[in-house]
Amino acid sequence: MSKGITAERKGVLLQALFRILKDNADGVPAREAIASVAKAIELTEHERGEYDNGGRRFDKILRFSTVGAVKAGWMRKDKGVWSITDEGLAALEEFASPEAFSREATRLYRDWKKSRDELEEQDEEADQATEARVTYEEAEEQAWAEIREHLDAINPYRLQDLVAALLEAMDYHVSWTSPPGKDGGIDILAWNDPLGTKPPRIKVQVKRRKDNIAVEELRSFLALINEDDVGIFVTTGGFTKDAHELSRSQERRKITLIDHQRLVELWIEYNDCLEKDKRNLLPLKPIYFVAPVD
Repeated sequence: MSKGITAERKGVLLQALFRILKDNADGVPAREAIASVAKAIELTEHERGEYDNGGRRFDKILRFSTVGAVKAGWMRKDKGVWSITDEGLAALEEFASPEAFSREATRLYRDWKKSRDELEEQDEEADQATEARVTYEEAEEQAWAEIREHLDAINPYRLQDLVAALLEAMDYHVSWTSPPGKDGGIDILAWNDPLGTKPPRIKVQVKRRKDNIAVEELRSFLALINEDDVGIFVTTGGFTKDAHELSRSQERRKITLIDHQRLVELWIEYNDCLEKDKRNLLPLKPIYFVAPVD
């Protein structure tokens, strides 16, 4: 797939991508990153072309170009979100030449392969392995994008019920959920035992959001958490860096932050423990296929 793409051109694509990721510390959804790179540079006629079965050729070329950068430790891919590492930032600063940038990524990728005692692959086998990885990544991205869209559109009180059901599946005992109207900052109360006699009391705030929860919002929630309480802040978005730092700095008040990714991971982990009628609050079905081997 990447045949015919020079090291210099590959470096141009990767450097453009890394500059975009550099400006977005929390990462960028893969499709948004690809679209941003396409706008930032002038595509060649070959890259602008489409495959017979549909899809712009550039998108696949860029995806293939990132495989080595990931193995080099310069970038991460997690649940369809791409982000740059400290090593990637350093490389972007050190290698101004696109060709040098690309060749260094390739060198580190080869070192990674050797460290795993892997035999050198024939070109055709290597291309097949890379294509399998890209296909896997696209499938994962699509799945997580659809889950994210579902959570973005979910009714706030249905989301509240979803979180309450998850807590019960984790063997906590929900004693109260907020009715429609003002909730005073607490959406769910739960305990470790059915009668609520064993501390700590668990206070949960649930927010349906697309953006990140700022530190000010977290401070408002923390004001409701006593020393004998545990606070859980759940959002369908994420949390700012300052919010994470505030959470980690708490010594007496225990606080847990759950973003959209962690929420889905917990839902999958405890799905078998959910009451059957509650599983439809976030209906997920596993689909199995052969994943690339690292």
